[in-house]
Amino acid sequence: MEITDVRVRKMEKEGKMKAVASVTFDDELVIHDIKVIEGEKGLFIAMPSKKVVSGEYRDIAHPINAEMRGRLQTKILDSYYSLES
Repeated sequence: MEITDVRVRKMEKEGKMKAVASVTFDDELVIHDIKVIEGEKGLFIAMPSKKVVSGEYRDIAHPINAEMRGRLQTKILDSYYSLES
C-alpha cells in the first residue's frame, strides 16, 4: 500500500494540535483527520478517533505495525514542515 497524496491544514489557534492531515493510499482510499500534535519530544501524529460510552477514545483507523506508522508519520511531518518554509 503506497501513500499517494498527503494534504495538511495548519491550525490557526495556538495549542498543542498544530495541523490536521488527510492521507490517500493507492489513489483509492483516504483517511481524514489525522492530527499533528506537539509533544514533549517533538511532533507526532494521532490517528482519528471517537469517544466511546466509557469515555475513552478509540482509533477509527490506525497502522497495524510500527513500519507503516513510521512511513505515515514521516510523510505527514514532511508535508507539515514544507508549509513552514
